Amino acid sequence: MAVQLGNAMRSADQAKAEEFDNLKRRIHNKLVDKLDLSKIGELEGDVLRREIRLVAEHLCDAEETFLSRAERDRLIEEVLDETFGLGPLELLLKDNTICDILINGPKNIYVERRGKMEKSHVEFRDDAHLLQIIDRIVSRVGRRVDEVCPMVDARLPDGSRFNAIIPPLALDGPAVSIRRFGSNPLKLEDLLNFKALTPEMVMLLEGCIKSRLNMIIAGGTGSGKTTLLNTLSSFIPNHERIITIEDAAELQLQQDHVVRLETRPPNIEGKGAITATDLVKNALRMRPERIIIGECRGPETLDMLQAMNTGHDGSLTTIHANSPRDGIARLETMIMMAGFELPIRAMRQQISSAVHVMIQANRLQGGVRRVTSITEIVGMEQDTVVMQDIFRYEQDGIDETGRARGRFVATGVRPTFMSKLESAGIRLPSSIFRERVMLVD
Repeated sequence: MAVQLGNAMRSADQAKAEEFDNLKRRIHNKLVDKLDLSKIGELEGDVLRREIRLVAEHLCDAEETFLSRAERDRLIEEVLDETFGLGPLELLLKDNTICDILINGPKNIYVERRGKMEKSHVEFRDDAHLLQIIDRIVSRVGRRVDEVCPMVDARLPDGSRFNAIIPPLALDGPAVSIRRFGSNPLKLEDLLNFKALTPEMVMLLEGCIKSRLNMIIAGGTGSGKTTLLNTLSSFIPNHERIITIEDAAELQLQQDHVVRLETRPPNIEGKGAITATDLVKNALRMRPERIIIGECRGPETLDMLQAMNTGHDGSLTTIHANSPRDGIARLETMIMMAGFELPIRAMRQQISSAVHVMIQANRLQGGVRRVTSITEIVGMEQDTVVMQDIFRYEQDGIDETGRARGRFVATGVRPTFMSKLESAGIRLPSSIFRERVMLVD
């Protein structure tokens, strides 16, 4: 009896949900018929949304429905999201606790919230509905996605990173990954509050940037590389000319004199692609004082290192690597992708003379993000790149909630580049390098 009652309740809920969706579709279709959608893109702001809300409310009242006040308001909000928003995604994008949105087909949507992955109740109607929203996102930034070009990188209006792959490559429907950054990027105080690094580490990194040392931020997927790059860029003086190069623009620099460049995929004939390598070469002709590459992942790495070696000090970039030593190997691999058969020793000399500091970021158990080391690249010893940790994070276990637990330590090493900081007028207290435990989390 209880089983039959449970099945009946589920059937009633399903029928009510289907009726709600059908009503929403009818009102949306009538709204589209009433509006000149070609002009919606020209208008912005709350005024437009209020005016269209009035039309939607009138259409809703004209329907014979038995919706409660809360259901009616929800229906109208969803109709407005479908009209000029991002449909079901709007609900997730309004939730500031979500940092990743992963869509595996129209009915399976997962979100990461506070380091934990969970399934969302939000759904799309079908593949066509999801494809419509994907096309709306990518068309706004001049990209396209179709059977000829079934993979795309783009960005949302708030700066979040967007990636989509559609059938026939995605077998179970369109797959979307959104890395949230938000319109209000994390500030240095936020990283300190989250214990991602310590005040002593911040003092050193601020000195390195102001004295124009070349720095690379290394880390795995989701380790916070871009967030850290955004945060550290705040130390760059406001008057300097900065050129940024990205595949999908997501850096949010606050300086006045910033030129933002973005790569371009090929057109429908497979022509017209502009690569990061092309942009780096062009940036060198634009009188940059600093070049920031969102991520080095290919042949542009060689051009970046050459720029660092030829007077463009203070440059910054990120790479995918799990440790500073792995980062060196990754740089060597990407140099080889440029097609030049350089000897290993020549590549390592190029790296050791160009890069002064490598910052390692890692995502640990439970979603904890930490700057796990700040490492100086000292130079070459025979065929080996010599490196030394200045600060590092040592994990010693996990707490009762499954989150990583550890401590930040100063290794006792005084970096050899301190003379460069001092010549730039930056003097750090020698006590910050004293060997000790700085912070236990």
